[in-house]
Amino acid sequence: QVQLVESGGGLVQAGGSLRLSCAASGRTFSRYAVGWFRQAPGKEREFVGGISQSGLSTYYTDSVKGRFTISRDNAKNTMYLQMNSLKPEDTAVYYCAVSARYTTGSVYPRDYDYWGQGTQVTVSS
Repeated sequence: QVQLVESGGGLVQAGGSLRLSCAASGRTFSRYAVGWFRQAPGKEREFVGGISQSGLSTYYTDSVKGRFTISRDNAKNTMYLQMNSLKPEDTAVYYCAVSARYTTGSVYPRDYDYWGQGTQVTVSS
């Protein structure tokens, strides 16, 4: 069992930055690939980006490439989503998730085993 707790969300003006953190419980965090997803009101949960089990591979959805960066610190059982040049369309609840089945991660929510509770990010224009 893994418990995930996100933090760092909030209200920011367009063009600003936020860094989300996701702290994981348990000693096997390094075995999991990590994904970040987001869900805006009335929309389906959307893949944002992911990082492999090793941390050597990262990938992002096109709309955030060049603006968002995912990283992980296995020693601290924590992963991060650095969000720069934020836009109003980035407004959503952001979730972190981990997958034990896919060591390089996946873009599909169904492939993740544990989820955080979500943190709200609101970008004002």
